[in-house]
Amino acid sequence: MTDSGWAIYKRLLTYVKPHWRAFALAVVGFTIYAASSTALAELMKRLIDGIQNPDAAFRIFLPLFVVIMFSARGLGTFLSTYFMAYVGRYVVHTLRCDVFAHMMHLPGVFFDHHSSGHLVSRVTYHVEQVAGAATKSVTILLREGLFVIGLLGYLLWTNWLLTLLFLTVTPLIALVVSYVSKRFRRISKRIQHSMGDVTHVASEALSGHRVVRTHGAEGYEMQRFARVSEENRRQSMKEAMTKAISSPIILMLVAISMAVLVWLAMAPALLEDMTPGEFVAFITAAALMIKPVRQLTEINSEIQKGIAAATELFGLLDEPAERDDGKVAPQRLQGEVVLNNVHFRYAHEQPNVLHGINLRVAAGEMVAVVGRSGSGKSTLVSLLPRFYSPTEGTITIDGTDIRDYQLKPLRQQIALVSQQVTLFNTTIADNIAYGVDNADPQAIKAAAQAAYAHEFVEKLPDGYQTLVGDNGVMLSGGQRQRLAIARAIFKDAPILILDEATSALDTESERYIQRALETVCKGRTTLVIAHRLSTIERADRIVVMEQGRIIEEGNHAALLEYEGAYAALHQLQFQEERV
Repeated sequence: MTDSGWAIYKRLLTYVKPHWRAFALAVVGFTIYAASSTALAELMKRLIDGIQNPDAAFRIFLPLFVVIMFSARGLGTFLSTYFMAYVGRYVVHTLRCDVFAHMMHLPGVFFDHHSSGHLVSRVTYHVEQVAGAATKSVTILLREGLFVIGLLGYLLWTNWLLTLLFLTVTPLIALVVSYVSKRFRRISKRIQHSMGDVTHVASEALSGHRVVRTHGAEGYEMQRFARVSEENRRQSMKEAMTKAISSPIILMLVAISMAVLVWLAMAPALLEDMTPGEFVAFITAAALMIKPVRQLTEINSEIQKGIAAATELFGLLDEPAERDDGKVAPQRLQGEVVLNNVHFRYAHEQPNVLHGINLRVAAGEMVAVVGRSGSGKSTLVSLLPRFYSPTEGTITIDGTDIRDYQLKPLRQQIALVSQQVTLFNTTIADNIAYGVDNADPQAIKAAAQAAYAHEFVEKLPDGYQTLVGDNGVMLSGGQRQRLAIARAIFKDAPILILDEATSALDTESERYIQRALETVCKGRTTLVIAHRLSTIERADRIVVMEQGRIIEEGNHAALLEYEGAYAALHQLQFQEERV
């Protein structure tokens, strides 16, 4: 194992530390198993010597020895197997929870550069690979390793000179294992990456099954899945080939040394110094070593897979979390928002998406942000909850830089309804009161009524306890949108962001929602991104964006009179609606 491999494995073993008592019991079990298994060679010695010189005590001792030896072996097997499984599953559980918890706190930029399929693969497949290294590998390593140490000790005690000759093959075995380890690690990384591709392609095709079917792309998706699955198969076969070749080579080296050992042991000079029982015991102990040596070489692949997976997982755990240097924990904010010369780009090598944005939103004011697609509207509002941080400039809420606020309390002050509605596969009540334990059913119902969702919820088989399915698949687009708005109303935050919040609604539902929003927006600072300009005519102020810049600002009537970009957009939509 390389230095980096040892470093990763030692870090992995820190997860074992809290369960050291169970681990110690497992080691006791391994020791008992190794000692009782080694005793088999001594049993052969006593049996052969006893047959030559039988007596009454021998007849009692031998059966008793057999019973004690196998009872001890059974006890050792139980202790080692159960307690190593106990430790291993706790390691996997803790590591999986740590990885998931860390992902919950990673910045938005991280998720922009990693597919959900690869991230899910790390929490599932990668962690199970670590389980192999943490349980199965350590079990075999300790059990068979202690067995080999016990056998070597017995061989040295029986005939040290022959044992040293037997060990001359050890450097050759070490060379083979070293080469194979590096190859296993390299292949394991490729397998894990290809497994992420399999998860990614499968999740994309399954979640977008309607788009796939309407475009008749089943064949295309099947080919895409077959390609990534074939890559996974090829890498797995390379691993199988390495494993299939390395084990016989090591066994052949052990067999050659065994043959030389037997030939030397049968030399007349050596036979004179050993009893027949000692000779048989020596050969038995040497022969018993073949199985544990074979198992020790075979677990190398598991260890390398575990190290490769742990490298990926620890790499993820070492990713810097969202910066949260804020010291101020706001109670309920008034909601005055000021953007001062804000510039933003998604990465250093990419151009700016926002250019010198200056905007002041008074507490309780409703400001609509409009513009063509790609003008930077959604990016602008994503800066308020600090999903991203400005490249230049500052954003303040109630006169305090948002970077000075603690992240969680800041986000509690902001309710967001986006175009892409996310519903969780739980009840409607839990979706409305998301993140709140034991929420008041009356408050949930009031929020649903305010969002005009109560009417359709009442008609569902289980009312507010109806499961919505995967991302609300059991509901229409308009119903999902209304539940998202109900969730924002329930949150009762002083700042409300509506990013195309009415885009999925039909005209009648939209009319209801407009009435609801008029009530909800009272006393709240509201930023509305809207494609349909008819929905934001009552806004206190309308901001028009173009290519990341604010080009116009004013109320509906003033902007129409100005006959600029807003008037052109309004005229275009008016013509489309008439057509």
